[in-house]
Amino acid sequence: MPRQHTYETTVTWTGNRGTGTSGYRDYGRDHDLAADGPVTIAGSSDPAFRGDPSRWNPEQLLVGALSQCHMLWYLHKCAAEGVVVTAYEDRAHGVMAETADGGQFTEVTLHPHVTVASPDMVETAQRLHADAHAACFIARSVNFPVHHKPTVVTA
Repeated sequence: MPRQHTYETTVTWTGNRGTGTSGYRDYGRDHDLAADGPVTIAGSSDPAFRGDPSRWNPEQLLVGALSQCHMLWYLHKCAAEGVVVTAYEDRAHGVMAETADGGQFTEVTLHPHVTVASPDMVETAQRLHADAHAACFIARSVNFPVHHKPTVVTA
């Protein structure tokens, strides 16, 4: 039997303005996302859906989770293959389409910009993005494409 990992979080709504959900415009979308250990994340809905733009929204968190997962697997794959990564930054971009019954993500594109220690590592570093994508738990769990447009340079 494969090992299982569990993840528990607590979401606490903090947007009651005194009358609860008495009307669509009468309540805030603010909430806190917590888990044992890390700092609490202040969340809301996307500003397009009456959310607070100073707080994280679920859509940003999903795109961020895909980017984080890819990076962590990529760094692991590079270390295992002898590719020395000295810097990594990803400006991920997600697209969600609204539909009559809500909406859904249609794609996410990761744009990792990777710096490696030596020119002879560039080709392998580029190839390892596909391996990292294939291993990423989050990317394997979503029902939309996750694209990669990496750039690899030397220090």
